[in-house]
Amino acid sequence: MDKYQKVALEVAKKSGKILIQKYDNFNRGDVKLKSAHEIVTKYDLLSEEIILAGIKKNFPDHAIFSEEKGDNNKKSDYLWLVDPIDGTTNFSMHNPIWSISIALAHKGEIIMGLVYAPILKETFMASKGKGAFMNGEKLKVSNISSGKVLNAFCHGSKIKDIKRAIKYYTKQKLNHLDCRQMGSAAIEMSYVASGRIESIAIPGVNSYDVGAGVLMVREAGGVVTNFKGKRWDLKSRDILASTKKVHRELLKTLKSI
Repeated sequence: MDKYQKVALEVAKKSGKILIQKYDNFNRGDVKLKSAHEIVTKYDLLSEEIILAGIKKNFPDHAIFSEEKGDNNKKSDYLWLVDPIDGTTNFSMHNPIWSISIALAHKGEIIMGLVYAPILKETFMASKGKGAFMNGEKLKVSNISSGKVLNAFCHGSKIKDIKRAIKYYTKQKLNHLDCRQMGSAAIEMSYVASGRIESIAIPGVNSYDVGAGVLMVREAGGVVTNFKGKRWDLKSRDILASTKKVHRELLKTLKSI
């Protein structure tokens, strides 16, 4: 484990320990609206505070982009991408599918990713060129190519992105085995990497939501592009992560909507 993974794991576990304690008794009436389609809880802010403090302590010169605090405006070749609770709505209704997502990019290329799902007791980790792992077990994307393909989807908070997601969902739901929204993009990306599902498509994505998952999928043998089929990067606003066997077909579906 390199120094970046070590710090990411340390702060994720520290935050996760507190979040587990608060999860069972959380009162959904305490949520605040960030927009008509987004909520935030005091535990998003607490988790972020713990994670950012750990990063700043160990890497004071690094840039950070996190969901609640935004950009720390530092100039650095290193950029941390942090989502303190990916799946806040799930957390608020006592659905265990939520996670902490932390990634590190160097000169625009993601080199380390961690997705920690505290209630599920699953830790997904990846380093560039060294593979992806879940609780120490090496990950590999699915080999399924027809009939039994499982697709997932998510979307950003803008109306246009929600409408695109609904069109995609409708087409996939009617013409394939299934298409589901689990509510945590980081977990859905990790599920692609682990072969549990074959794809995840997200219009209106944020880099802190999927940064760790992008590396996870690539290191597990999958493909990650935007909806036009170009390699996904930190500036991309749409993302399709899937196995090589289904990627081209899914791109055709996305272009048709």
